[in-house]
Amino acid sequence: MVRNIYPKKDYPKPRMPSLEQNIILKGQKALVTGANSGIGKAVALALGRAGASVLINYVVDDGSVDQMIKEIKSYGSQAFGFKADISKEPQVLDMYAAMLKKFGTIDILVNNAGIQRDSPFDQMTLAQWQAVIDVNLTGQFLCAREAVKEFKRRGVVESVSCAAGKIICMSSVHEVIPWGGHVNYASSKGGVMQLMKSIAQEVAPYRIRVNSIGPGAIKTPINHDAWATPQAENALLTLIPYQRIGVPEDIARVAVWLASDYSDYVTGTTIFADGGMTLYPGFSTGG
Repeated sequence: MVRNIYPKKDYPKPRMPSLEQNIILKGQKALVTGANSGIGKAVALALGRAGASVLINYVVDDGSVDQMIKEIKSYGSQAFGFKADISKEPQVLDMYAAMLKKFGTIDILVNNAGIQRDSPFDQMTLAQWQAVIDVNLTGQFLCAREAVKEFKRRGVVESVSCAAGKIICMSSVHEVIPWGGHVNYASSKGGVMQLMKSIAQEVAPYRIRVNSIGPGAIKTPINHDAWATPQAENALLTLIPYQRIGVPEDIARVAVWLASDYSDYVTGTTIFADGGMTLYPGFSTGG
């Protein structure tokens, strides 16, 4: 067990400059998939705070999209919502057509949408396998392809960004950590890693940057059961050397940086925001 030197109530909170006062994405147009909950919601709001206009993609609207639009507009940015299943090519094409009509172009794609369909491997159905691959991997392919088309068509607009475009793929620590009982999910994220790297290699000469974020344990609806009780949280903390479970805003701050010119020399890499989960803490005492 990793010893936590801070009592939980006294654990230091991140101290970050206000994004409202740091409009590093002013004038840029962003698309965030799966943007009305969890990590996607935090990313979309953070991009808006940083000055970007945002298309909020969703599949099921629980009433949060209108509230997000109002919040982003309160920052002085523009926003609108678009319902599309990003695993379906016609719906992706319709979404991009709407974005180009509304915003004129795209500068930032955050490929965030993802699902889980968990099962022991020998009981996993083809439908469970295919659903996860379709959304988590094929969906990222379709959205990235359309973004690259527009980036290459438009090229660099120096008054907006020194890059022609930025793609941020939402991956996971499970692109490198095996995950029994979640073979479809881990396989999809391993695929995202190679998708990201291969696209990045191909499009770098066009001044297009492609990177991934690899979240660890983040408090979102998709993994609610993993942290919802004190017992579950304590068990999860044994996997996190930094001894706190992440929140969506931890990922949003990384996304804003990757979307900005501050990260202009960064492409083809995954940034793990995981509290050290990829350090394999089980080996901290020699295995």
